[in-house]
Amino acid sequence: MRSSLTLVGTFWAFLSLITAVASSTSYFLPYWLFGSQLGKPVSFSTFRRCNYPVRGDGHNLIMVEECGRYASFTAIPSLAWQMCTVVTGAGCALLLLVALAAVLGCCMEELISRMMGRCMGAAQFVGGLLISSGCALYPLGWNSPEVMQTCGNVSNQFQLGNARCQLPSEMVLVMH
Repeated sequence: MRSSLTLVGTFWAFLSLITAVASSTSYFLPYWLFGSQLGKPVSFSTFRRCNYPVRGDGHNLIMVEECGRYASFTAIPSLAWQMCTVVTGAGCALLLLVALAAVLGCCMEELISRMMGRCMGAAQFVGGLLISSGCALYPLGWNSPEVMQTCGNVSNQFQLGNARCQLPSEMVLVMH
């Protein structure tokens, strides 16, 4: 089987696939922000959450201990998180598309020319910018009522409030 990619191009295709899968996986996992509510651990991402309160019988708050999406796009707690969901999702989709084409280029002859490789590199750059923009938008939603209930009523944009809330250690390293 002949490839349209050089050894460097094959290495690029492999790294593209790894990066696209890692970015998309982290986009779908609801572990961007950790806190506690009603004595239970709570976690959020832009459009998913784990362990959330609902009104039970007699209007008591009970914790639903499961992970899931918000009921609708408009149920996402803040406009910043809605924008983050769209922007980051578009970036992940773009990275997956480029990675798929690059992997196909490893298997098919004359699929990727030099010009096509440059265009795919530019598309990856745009995808990375979109994901980075989504990560920059995420803290703008920390002043939403749902985050304030979880992290303390002193939470605000780029400020998580008290010690009940924290970012995953990987994100803290990136932010410093």
